[in-house]
Amino acid sequence: MLSQGALVPAVSPSHHRIYGPIITTGHLPTSSHFSEPLMKRSLLTPPISGFKDITPTQSYNGAVPSALAQPSLSPHTSNCCKADTVLKRGGPSCHCVYPIKLDLLLLNVSQKPNWNLFLGELSTQIGLKTSQIELINFYVLSLSTLNISMDITPNKGISFSAKEASAINSTLSMHKVHLDPRLVGDYKLINITWFKPPPPSQARVSATSPLEAPPHLSPTATSLTASNRGRHSNLVLIIGISAGIVFIAVTSVLLLCLCTRKNKVPPVETAEKKMTGNAAGSVPHPSSTRFIAYEELKEATNNFEPASLLGEGGFGRVFKGVLNDGTAVAIKRLTSGGQQGDKEFLVEVEMLSRLHHRNLVKLVGYYSNRDYSQNLLCYELVPNGSLEAWLHGPLGMNCPLDWETRMKIALDAARGLAYLHEDSQPCVIHRDFKASNILLENNFLAKVADFGLAKQAPEGGVNYLSTRVMGTFGYVAPEYAMTGHLLVKSDVYSFGVVLLELLTGRRPVDMSQPAGQENLVNWARPILRDKDRLEELADPRLGGKYPKEDFVRVCTVAAACVAPEASQRPTIGEVVQSLKMVQRITENQDSMLTSSNTRPNHRQSSTTFESDGTSSIFSSGPYSVLSGFDHDNISRTAVSSEDLHVGR
Repeated sequence: MLSQGALVPAVSPSHHRIYGPIITTGHLPTSSHFSEPLMKRSLLTPPISGFKDITPTQSYNGAVPSALAQPSLSPHTSNCCKADTVLKRGGPSCHCVYPIKLDLLLLNVSQKPNWNLFLGELSTQIGLKTSQIELINFYVLSLSTLNISMDITPNKGISFSAKEASAINSTLSMHKVHLDPRLVGDYKLINITWFKPPPPSQARVSATSPLEAPPHLSPTATSLTASNRGRHSNLVLIIGISAGIVFIAVTSVLLLCLCTRKNKVPPVETAEKKMTGNAAGSVPHPSSTRFIAYEELKEATNNFEPASLLGEGGFGRVFKGVLNDGTAVAIKRLTSGGQQGDKEFLVEVEMLSRLHHRNLVKLVGYYSNRDYSQNLLCYELVPNGSLEAWLHGPLGMNCPLDWETRMKIALDAARGLAYLHEDSQPCVIHRDFKASNILLENNFLAKVADFGLAKQAPEGGVNYLSTRVMGTFGYVAPEYAMTGHLLVKSDVYSFGVVLLELLTGRRPVDMSQPAGQENLVNWARPILRDKDRLEELADPRLGGKYPKEDFVRVCTVAAACVAPEASQRPTIGEVVQSLKMVQRITENQDSMLTSSNTRPNHRQSSTTFESDGTSSIFSSGPYSVLSGFDHDNISRTAVSSEDLHVGR
């Protein structure tokens, strides 16, 4: 923070205090971020390097805008204190102590701030008394920006301990001080310097008091003194020998313990890592993710006001906001003390920071502070609500989704899930795939969201992950609910439930339905086995406006996805191909109809793709009787190549 060399004094307020050279000692704490003090210090300088973007509106003549209330400086003191010390306020006459000197840049300062209240807030939040802080100097930069210089004196003793100084530095540098916005909008730490007395061995001999001459002793007193001196020497010898034996024994035990534990003790974090990591109260910053200051998130949501609330889930509330750069975002404020602790939070941050796909919600940044139990995630804002709202909320009642839109959403969501399963290294299992975690753009492009429960799939021979059962009732696969074994195809089951929601318009669990129909999968499964009854599944809000053959094909996909046995379910990649086949067949039929109307003699074969014999993914599965793909001439090569254009 401090630059090498001397500070250039600014002709600012007339009151000032001159400090002597700062004593450089070799006893700064190893975790300290304090600059090594190498210069004299006089008046507070104009903005130093690192703040060149702030252009002072005043010349360096000390003129203070009349609209800005000046802070009251501490009264001028006598010169009784030596260099590097200051007079302790409220103490005895000429009681000098070693201070911590602090320079802050205050932003958005109120026109008439209450400086006593400001000092009170600052001292409280860094664990001090107001009487310990003295305002020494200030430098005006603009109508609402100024630098201030302060002395912080120890409450007890003549100097701060290393622990106290490190705590003050950590609190300020990690921006843990939250000032009243009615006083100051924000602050930046410019400089902090910790002064401490030199070691006793460096004390000047001239500073010690002269010794008094010993009084005259009588012969009797002299003999008694000699006798006592002899006994004292023997006692010192005994104590010295005993201490040596104890020291050798303790040292031997410690060496033995260190040798036996050498291979068991994990690597110890360096002091620098501790200062930037755990000691800072924050989780380690993922390298590819933006860390956003809490103040910016607070400002973006207008202090998380209820009007900006988008929704609330099991892990916290989601607020709508706009960052300083104009980016519209959704900010998830995680509930402290819940099941989603630091471990789950880090999973979501790390995972989202490396997953990039057009059908996945993008992570913009995050904020975390362990000390205050604050975990916030900042996502891109997907403005058109969730699939659940469009299927089961007022939106779906007033403006139901048509067949084409539902199929587009299904294919987009499957693509996002396929990216997690097949294109991510390692494979990622979502674990909470559901309609409310499928968000929609204004053009109904679907994006998969909420990776708070996501897990990396196991590698090697094990094909499942043992974990506590979590997720949403009605979407959880049976093998996961019963055994806790999480499979990649557990997500496929959840996708099948969403597909049934799109087909039927029903919720996964709806206690308002007749007896026996409360659970969507249990109600739909016997109907899916009977081709003649499939139309019973159709959402009445579709009004019969859907291709009957396509409806049968999508029912086949849904039935396979919710198969009771995981081995009977397709992979999500196969589901993507099947849904694309449905879309391609519809497009081909429309193209053929248009072509036959315009050119009756055109050969039909010109609009038919060659078959490679692999167009049906369910030809040998339990639902092959319903498969509508067995005789469709669809080129898998054509289908797969299109994925290259959509980000798969």
